Amino acid sequence: MLFGRKKRKPISIPAKKVKEWKYTTCNYCSTGCSIEIGLDENKKLVTSRGHAGADVNRGKLCIKGLLEHELFESPGRGTTPLIRNKHYDKFENTSWDHALDTTAEQIKKIQNKYGRDAFAIISTGQLLTEEFYTLGKLARGCIGTNNYDGNTTLCMASAVSGYKRSFGSDGPPGCYDDFEHTHCFMAFGSNLPEQHPIIYWRLKEALEKRKFPLIVVDPRVTMLAQFADIHLPITPGTDCVLINAMMYVIINEGLQDQAYIDAHTQGFEEVKALVQDYDPKSAQHICGIDEDKIRTVARLYAKAPAAMSIWTMGINQSTHGSDGVANINNLNLITGNIGKPGGTSLSITGQCNAMGTREWSSCSGLPGYRYLENADDRQEIADFWGIDPEFFPKKRGLAETDIFPAIETGEIKGLWIVATNPMTSMPDTSRIRKALEKLDFLVVQDVYEDVEMNEYSHVYFPAAVWAEKQGCHTNTERRVNLIDNALEPFAESKPDFWIFNQMAKRFDNGNIIHFPDEPEQAFNEMKHLSKGTNAYGNERTLDISGMSYEKIIKARGIQWPYSEETDAESNSLKGDPRLYTDGKFQTKSGKANLLPIKFFNNNEQPCKDYPFWLNSGRVVEHFHTRTRTGKIGNCNKFSPTPYMEMNPDAAIELGIEHQSYVRLTSRRGDAVVMVQLTQRVPRNMVFIPFHFHDCVNRLTLGLLDPHSRQPAFKQASVRIEKVDQKEAGQLNVERRAF
Repeated sequence: MLFGRKKRKPISIPAKKVKEWKYTTCNYCSTGCSIEIGLDENKKLVTSRGHAGADVNRGKLCIKGLLEHELFESPGRGTTPLIRNKHYDKFENTSWDHALDTTAEQIKKIQNKYGRDAFAIISTGQLLTEEFYTLGKLARGCIGTNNYDGNTTLCMASAVSGYKRSFGSDGPPGCYDDFEHTHCFMAFGSNLPEQHPIIYWRLKEALEKRKFPLIVVDPRVTMLAQFADIHLPITPGTDCVLINAMMYVIINEGLQDQAYIDAHTQGFEEVKALVQDYDPKSAQHICGIDEDKIRTVARLYAKAPAAMSIWTMGINQSTHGSDGVANINNLNLITGNIGKPGGTSLSITGQCNAMGTREWSSCSGLPGYRYLENADDRQEIADFWGIDPEFFPKKRGLAETDIFPAIETGEIKGLWIVATNPMTSMPDTSRIRKALEKLDFLVVQDVYEDVEMNEYSHVYFPAAVWAEKQGCHTNTERRVNLIDNALEPFAESKPDFWIFNQMAKRFDNGNIIHFPDEPEQAFNEMKHLSKGTNAYGNERTLDISGMSYEKIIKARGIQWPYSEETDAESNSLKGDPRLYTDGKFQTKSGKANLLPIKFFNNNEQPCKDYPFWLNSGRVVEHFHTRTRTGKIGNCNKFSPTPYMEMNPDAAIELGIEHQSYVRLTSRRGDAVVMVQLTQRVPRNMVFIPFHFHDCVNRLTLGLLDPHSRQPAFKQASVRIEKVDQKEAGQLNVERRAF
């Protein structure tokens, strides 16, 4: 008998008659899974499956990828451009020409009155790379604003900053194949089974073939922590202290790779001197890990023939995020674990094409890891685009997290939001709401008309989704893969590539700069710009000159660097799986920088008034702000309403019951959630998935990392209060209507 039923209802899988399979790449996380989507005889998408011949996922998909074909006709999709005078007026349907003309006129009006930088653009990590490159052309070369950034500032900016500080350039140096070769695996603030299930499957497969220590650093007993050999339940925000203490042990016991340090790094003596202040006996009282365990882990890591570290938002989303990344790099540099099989510092990227925006969007600089601060880089791009280099700013402008405060102060009067949802994703969202009300003009470009940001827009551009377009993604391991156009855009929606091209025609420089009609032509421009040397004369790591759409499809993805020379010499269509294998880095000296990282405890911490740590993260069935997965029934059903994990012992003290509703309050706002009692969190902590609107980011702290400008989403404090259950239940019903 099953739940009172005497007869089991047999599972039936309806036949999905597929006439044609179309190749594409998943548009959710950064894993980069190759997908085939099935069309029936009426050209309707009916199913998805993993591509068995692809090296990344080898036929497997997570729940989101398996249901991705349902996005094309999911509720809330934009059908036509919309326009209104005030954000509180009712939208009216309009033509594309009128929507684009109005937007261009408003941009020029704001810039003529307040200056070019009074109009800002915030993009995403989910466009195709050719679209990023084209938007960069438009923003930097035509509109000319310096206040242009991507939402990757909320997830990967600290990884970018840390890589640049240590190695002289962005770009993860390792790959998934390192799982097959490592002898010690350490994960910092990364819950692979829920964040990146297919990457976790690759790790699990490697562990089944050859056992090696799995060490997980996380304040919560995540799914990955449950599988770990050693779980280090660290005090939130103190990773730098733990790593410094590990390096204290390694250096003072002579376990470092001194030959590698001498040959390929600079700054070792400064690091050696600093870590003397972080002996495990002292460090344990700050980071919450006892000294014996620190020593054990340090020795395991240093003595392994090859050891690797991965991390995700547990490191990045902190006021010490960039320092945390630089310190992980320090750990791997002093043990000689960079550029060799099984030895790496591998940031696990968040969004499907966050790497693409880092490489080609010009958000933080110019295409191909070029810098606005470098006159030669400005000249090179200006010559290629055919414009005056003086049109470019001499340094990077505001990051996304600085753009919203600049709206508050009146520095920014207009904003273009592309495929991102700060109304849910930014910390302290009540502040964001007030800022948006001050804008003279807001244009929102999104697949979904009902995205929360559209509540405040004056113009809405309906964008095409994923496989209604063509172009590339770059995944976590630098693998470039193709999204092939499977069907025509829904209703009157348009590919982002088309929208950017049409907007460029409405600016003077748009008649000078060449904007190709087809994405593959833009890809060819990127190939050309990927060649050559950087400011210090080093060969560019980001070389895609040997690739083509045809070759990418044939190989099911190619890792960069993959140069013309590599392509001519080899028929394998395989790029370099690892960077810095020769020990040469993208710095002036060619050596990696060892950076002394001093810990400053500026976190918001539990206190008498707010006695609980607030932690946030992902769940496997949802993605980002649920704009997509909230519409997919078989994803949304697993967690359709905001909830929090709470320790049962803490709940008893407060008289709180399992599956009741409570109100959380921080110094910034409040949120109502359902309680899930579990021992996965300690007594003084709660965990909330960040996907839900008007929930955890009403509470989170807006403090920023000084290097990356990334917010400290994961170090805040809250108190828990009882709430009227009937009223909270009604709120829950209203939220589930999404």
